[in-house]
Amino acid sequence: MHLVYINPNATVTMTDAVVRAAREELPDATISGLTNLDGPPAIQGPEDGDAAIPGMLKLLDEAQNLGADVVIIACFDDTGLAQAQAAANCPVYGIGQAAYIMGAKARGGFSVVTSLAVSVPVISANIEAQGFQAQCGGVYPSNLPVLDIDTGTERVRAILAETILTAVQRDASGAVVLGCAGMSPLLKDLERRTGAILVDGVRASARIAITGPHL
Repeated sequence: MHLVYINPNATVTMTDAVVRAAREELPDATISGLTNLDGPPAIQGPEDGDAAIPGMLKLLDEAQNLGADVVIIACFDDTGLAQAQAAANCPVYGIGQAAYIMGAKARGGFSVVTSLAVSVPVISANIEAQGFQAQCGGVYPSNLPVLDIDTGTERVRAILAETILTAVQRDASGAVVLGCAGMSPLLKDLERRTGAILVDGVRASARIAITGPHL
């Protein structure tokens, strides 16, 4: 099976990190990554998302020309997901969508920890539109910009861990969803720091690509 991850933003290091995480999850699959170099460097809020969609949809044709069996939108906002699903001749998932499917299976539901407060309304709207509102305790901004998260520094990890623990304490959620593709490489470290059950949308999307959305 060939999975193609499309990164709607223009930061190649994030695309590379997503592909590595997906390959860890599915070592026997063929996994490729495409970067929307016409997009903003990070997607933080609806304006960035809207700016990224035209270039992302152009990459959909390239993904299909590569022989993609499944295309995955590698932005937690599920940027342009509905448009891509309508245009593609193969299944298309978003890493946010995949994370909600997995998080909803946790006893006590899930909370989300994301980047900046400007992203919270977009994520909350997606959760409601996709039918996961009853399973979601809350969406918590870490107040870290996406490109800061991508650096994975000690400061970044400490702030994310603190925000995860706040979400667990306030919501008593069974799992916390990592609400940014840039958090994917930090999964194991954040698990060690917090002891929480964490859901990474990149790895969740790789599983769903194989099994389908109804696990």
